[in-house]
This record gives sequence, C-alpha cells and structure tokens, in this order.
Amino acid sequence: MCEVGTRPPLAAERGEPPGGAAAAAERCRDMGEQPIFTTRAHVFQIDPSTKKNWVPASKQAVTVSYFYDSTRNSYRIISVDGAKVIINSTITPNMTFTKTSQKFGQWADSRANTVFGLGFPSEQQLTKFAEKFQEVKEAAKLARDRSQEKIETSSNHSQESGRETPSSTRASSVNGTDDEKASHGGPAEAHLKSENDKLRIALAQSSTNVKKWETELQTLRESNARLTTALQESAASIEHWKKQFSACKEENDQLRSKIEELEEQCNEINKEKERNAQLSRRLQELETELQDKELELEELRKQGEIIPQLMSECESVSQQLQAAEKKNKDLEEKVRTLRTEVEESKHRQTNLKTELKNFLDVLDGKIDELHDFRQGLSKLGVDN
Repeated sequence: MCEVGTRPPLAAERGEPPGGAAAAAERCRDMGEQPIFTTRAHVFQIDPSTKKNWVPASKQAVTVSYFYDSTRNSYRIISVDGAKVIINSTITPNMTFTKTSQKFGQWADSRANTVFGLGFPSEQQLTKFAEKFQEVKEAAKLARDRSQEKIETSSNHSQESGRETPSSTRASSVNGTDDEKASHGGPAEAHLKSENDKLRIALAQSSTNVKKWETELQTLRESNARLTTALQESAASIEHWKKQFSACKEENDQLRSKIEELEEQCNEINKEKERNAQLSRRLQELETELQDKELELEELRKQGEIIPQLMSECESVSQQLQAAEKKNKDLEEKVRTLRTEVEESKHRQTNLKTELKNFLDVLDGKIDELHDFRQGLSKLGVDN
C-alpha cells in the first residue's frame, strides 16, 4: 500500500522489466500523480451490447490503485494488465461504489460510458476498497466545492473592480484638467476592458461547466437507471437459475436413487444366478445319484428273480436230504444261510424302496421348486 508523501521504488530500482503496472505508476508520478492505495483484484466490465453480462477485462488478478493528481486536485482509479490500461476512471462526487456480493463490487463511470466490476479474494479487501472509494469521493467533493468558491470569489472581485474603476475614472475626469483626462483616461479604460473580458471568460467557463455538470448528471441518472434495470434483471435471472439448479438437483437425486435401485436389482439378479447355478449343480448331482440308485435297484430286481429258483432248489435238496441225513445237516445249514441272506436282501429291498420313494418325493419337490424358480426368472426377465 502506498501513502501520500512517500515515493514508491521505481521499476528499475526493484529490478522489474519496463512496462506493466510499475511503468504505468511511474508515468503517473511523472504527470504529478501519486498512488495513495493499491490492491489486487479481478477486473470486469459490463457488456456494452447487452448491459447485463460481465466481460472479464483481465485473465488474472491485477493491481488496482488510487492515484491523486496534485496539480488538478483530482482522483483516479487506474489498473494496467501488461501494457494495456483496463481501468482509467476519474472519481467524481456523483459516483457510488456498490457491493453486490461478499467479494464483488462495482461502480459506473459516465465518462467512460461503462460499468467497472472488481472481484476480490476476500471480503476484507473489498471493504477496504469501498471505504477508500468513499473517502476519495468525499475528497473529490470537497475539492469541487473549493474550486467553485474560488471561481465565485474571483468573479466577485472582477465585478467589484469593474464597478470601482468607472467611478475613479469619472472622478479623475471631473476633478482633473483636460491634460489629465488625456493622460489617465486611456490606461483606465484598457484596464477596465481587460477586467470585463476576464469576467466574461470566467462567466462563460462557469456556464460551460454548469452545462457539462448538468450533462454529466443526466448521464449519471441514465446510467443509474440502466444499472437498476440490469440489477433487477440479474436478480430475476439469478432466481431463475436457482430454480433450475434446484430442479436439476432433485432430478439428479432421483436418477441417483434409480441407479441405486437398479444396482440393487442387478446384485439380486447376480445372486439369483449364483443360486440357480448352485441348484443346477445340485440337480446334476441328484440325477447322478438317481442313476446309481436305479442301477442298484436293477441288480436287486435281478437278485429277486433268482430267489424262486433257489427256493425250488432248496425243496429238491430237502427231499434229497431226507435220503441222506449227513448231507441234510450241511444242506440245512446252507439253506438257513441262504434264507438269512434272502431275508436280509428282502429287508434291504424294502429299505431301498422306501428310500427310493422318499428320494423320488424329494426329487419331485425339487423339480417343482426349480420349475417355480424358472417361472420367476422368466417373469423377472420379462419385467426387466
């Protein structure tokens, strides 16, 4: 930050290259201007075609400074991006700096026929810039009032001298001789004429200044009206975009919920596929076991067909054993053994039939479940 009465270091002393903000500041100092406040901000200008949208005047944050011209007793806001002057705004008492957000402010310049906007990195810097703008505005107003007082004072003195000069001339012409009239009348009239000319010039300048100020006031009023309209339209557009943003957010939330539901459904489908694969493997295992059981059952049936033949043979053997008692004991033992095996085979056959019946019942239930499961999968595929 630069203060009045202190000379900032030159670009050559700081080791900076020529050009840019430092060179512009040095040029301003050469013209009698001194920086009194410096900050950094992003610079924007209102779009001249639409008067609504902001157009960035700098690609990045640049230096923005207040300059005081001691010779003209005026204040300016100057900002330079490289070799390009993007802000050159003379502050007048009619200007107003408006904070439109926590980090953005703007003011209208009727002479430049534009609106400048500054985006600051923090609210504190924006507050400092706004306070400095108000301070400089009050100083510009005070300087204008003083200049008007000086103009009025000089015009009053000119009028008084214009009124006093004829009286003295008349006195000298009345009381003096003809020689005195000839000697003193010419210079007095010339002085009076010069004073009258100065007075006319001052009055013409004051009237010109009044017209210029009236034009500036009218321009400022029109600019304020345009700014008010632009602010109202921007507020309406902001509300519209807020509504669209909320609608898009709700739609996004709905899409996310649908995506989550679809993901859950996909996970359930994958789980069902895994269960289906497990059931298919189990069904294949059950079919293999069923084939094994059928083979065992076929063997048992073959063995059951052999039993009547064995019974007939046992009867014939028993008749033959009656003839031979010694052989009868052996044959009886064999018959007992065969009977025991037959009973065991019958018992096993009964158990196998029971197990087979149970297995067939279980298998029928599994087949019914698989059929229902297949119908559910088909319905799920049709729904998807």
